[in-house]
Amino acid sequence: MVDQERRLTVRRFTNDDAWALGSMLVEMAYLRQAPIAIDIRRGAQQLFHCALPGSSADNDAWIDRKRRVVERYGESSYLVGARHRAKGTTFEDSSRLDPNLYAAHGGSFPLSVAGVGVVGTVTVSGLPQAEDHAMVVEALERFIAT
Repeated sequence: MVDQERRLTVRRFTNDDAWALGSMLVEMAYLRQAPIAIDIRRGAQQLFHCALPGSSADNDAWIDRKRRVVERYGESSYLVGARHRAKGTTFEDSSRLDPNLYAAHGGSFPLSVAGVGVVGTVTVSGLPQAEDHAMVVEALERFIAT
């Protein structure tokens, strides 16, 4: 997962880029009939949001909780959770952060610009956490390749 974050760095990230990446995720989700919600932010500004059929307001709450983990740690929510599990504990037990506000579950990924660092997040919620994470990674790989 650390390698994914190093590899998945973009040259820039504009509002148009957010639209392109978000639209790519929507297309992927429709093809897979995935009941997800998608959120893309640069800093505090939400640039893209879409709730697909089968998703609910609960997915928006999960997005917020996973996104906050990325904003705090600068790493994917899945990686943060995996690091805690590797130590034989859980994020909830050892982070001392409010679990109503933070969730180290897969699906939120840092948007990193080369030479700048983390500028935002892309988050998916609605599938099991490994699948949420994998969908974001796949979309970023496709986005960078275009």
